[in-house]
Amino acid sequence: MAGVQPPEPTRLGEVVWLQPLPDTLIDDRSDQEPGPEARVEQSESISLAFVTALQLLPPRQLAVLVLRDVLGFPAAEVAEMLDTTVESVTSALKRARAAVARRRSAAADQGPAPVAGSPAEEALVSAFVRAYEASDIDALVALLTDDVFVSMPPMPYEYEGREAAVRFCDLIFRDGRRFDLVPTRANGQPAFGLYLHAPDGRRHAAGFLVITLSGDRVCAMTRFENGLLPSFGLPRTLPPR
Repeated sequence: MAGVQPPEPTRLGEVVWLQPLPDTLIDDRSDQEPGPEARVEQSESISLAFVTALQLLPPRQLAVLVLRDVLGFPAAEVAEMLDTTVESVTSALKRARAAVARRRSAAADQGPAPVAGSPAEEALVSAFVRAYEASDIDALVALLTDDVFVSMPPMPYEYEGREAAVRFCDLIFRDGRRFDLVPTRANGQPAFGLYLHAPDGRRHAAGFLVITLSGDRVCAMTRFENGLLPSFGLPRTLPPR
C-alpha cells in the first residue's frame, strides 16, 4: 500500500512471477461429477501454494505435471505432445511431484480447507470480512492459525506466525485506516479487492488479497498490487456510499 513501510519481516522470500488466476477462467468440470477425492485434487492443483511450486520446476517437469495432474491427459498423449516416451513422462512426473511435495512440506500439518461455497467456508469468510472491515485486529487474529503465513508478492517480505501477523495488521490499520473488501475468487480460494476509505467518502484500491483456509481458520494471506484488479472485473475506485 502506497506510503506504508512494511514492518520487519520474519524472513525474505524468493521473488517469483506468481499471479493469481480468476476462478472464472478456470475450466469448469462440474459436468464430470467428480467424487470428493477428485474435488480435493482439483482444488489443490490450482491453489496459490501449488502454483508457486510450479514456477520453480524445470520446463519439462512443469509441462508434464500440468498436462498430467492439472489437465488430466493420459501419459501416452503427453508423450506424443512432448515428442518423448511414456517412460520419460512417468519419470518427469515423479520428479515433479516430489519437488512440489518438498516445496509444500511446510503446509503438511494444516487441515483441509472447507469445500468452496459450503456453509463452513461462507461463515469463515464472513467473519474474516467483518473483522477486516472493522479494523478489529483481535477478531482478525483469532481467525488465524498459529503458523499463519503473510506475504506480499512481488515484494520479498514474508511474515510467519501470529505475532508477526499482529505487527503487520497493526501497521495496516494504523491511524484509523478503514477498508472495504469486495469479494471474488482466485485459484479456487476466497479473494478480495481491498479499498481504502478516503476523507471524501470514496474508496480507493489498496491491493488484492487472497486468503488460504485450513479447517476453521485462515492459514495464509497473500496481498498483491492493484494491477490485478482489472483481471477480476474490479474498479480502481468505488463511489461514496
